[in-house]
Amino acid sequence: MKGNQAIAEAAIRCGCDGYFGYPITPQSEVLEHLMAERPYLTTGMVVLQAESELASINMVYAGAAAGKRVMTSSSSPGFSLMQEGLSYIAGAELPALCVNVVRGGPGLGTIQPSQSDYFQTTKGGGHGDYRLITLAPASVQEMYDFVELGFDLAFKYRNPVAILSDGVIGQVMEKVMVDDYKPRWTNEYIEETCPWAATGHRSTGKHRIVTSLELEALKQEAINDRIQAKYRKCEEEDARYEAIQCDDAEYLFVAYGSAARICMKSIELARAEGIKVGLVRPITLWPFPTKAVAEIGGRMKKILSVEMNAGQMIEDVKLAVDCKIPVEHFGRYGGVIPTPVEIVDALKKIIK
Repeated sequence: MKGNQAIAEAAIRCGCDGYFGYPITPQSEVLEHLMAERPYLTTGMVVLQAESELASINMVYAGAAAGKRVMTSSSSPGFSLMQEGLSYIAGAELPALCVNVVRGGPGLGTIQPSQSDYFQTTKGGGHGDYRLITLAPASVQEMYDFVELGFDLAFKYRNPVAILSDGVIGQVMEKVMVDDYKPRWTNEYIEETCPWAATGHRSTGKHRIVTSLELEALKQEAINDRIQAKYRKCEEEDARYEAIQCDDAEYLFVAYGSAARICMKSIELARAEGIKVGLVRPITLWPFPTKAVAEIGGRMKKILSVEMNAGQMIEDVKLAVDCKIPVEHFGRYGGVIPTPVEIVDALKKIIK
């Protein structure tokens, strides 16, 4: 199946309660697959095409406030419209899942794949001091797997999670290993495990308020302290990466998603010419695998950050190695996909 279809199928099978979204290329197959499968008849999952991305993210906010496993998906311009809602969800400390299948920009740009939403997603695209836990799939199988992982992390930290994909992974077709259907959480289970959820005071006898508003500065600072402590814990426990052919490498690619897949072929081509190069693939873009990049990158002569943008992740790579190792950038943007040969040529240039 396509990567976008894998997202939808995973949502149905992992016990998701609701999807609220709006079609936009190149992620429309997520909504189309869910509509075609009609999961409300089998699992009870609600699927709704909202009137806009603004509406869909606020429906997610409401569902998350009730302790439900809810999600949305979009592509770059639509994801931009969701930023205020994501900040509200983070401020209210609610779990939610948002998928961004990135296309070229800025503006309406193109429908071709890009990685130009890295800054927006990993640095907090809305207002306030918040973060999106960000997963970067590099295969259709990971598109599937990261849905349940995303929900697990969202509820662990009571924070929105983003799956940052692109038009390559969203549209490519590959075999996928799927799981058996898992039941949706019962109201009793939500009441037991999510004591913050607004489940209705008539049944619980408890009056709960979900909000991101606090008008007293000192109280708002205390809320921020609590949120930042969660982020520090996430950085310690849930930074993920993959290291490929790094043991004997003298040079290093750092790339994620579809760019990392292309780098795999570049490694093969470079090593055939005697250039020992490896790859670190961040799986979580936030928290960025800083310690791994520092440890592995610190052994290298030079590092090439390969991205389908004008240079965004390179800043985190430079910070990771404390600017002690030369770090250069190679990228194509606007929807252009780099070739393995182009990446090898860029590596040869920085070697010279």
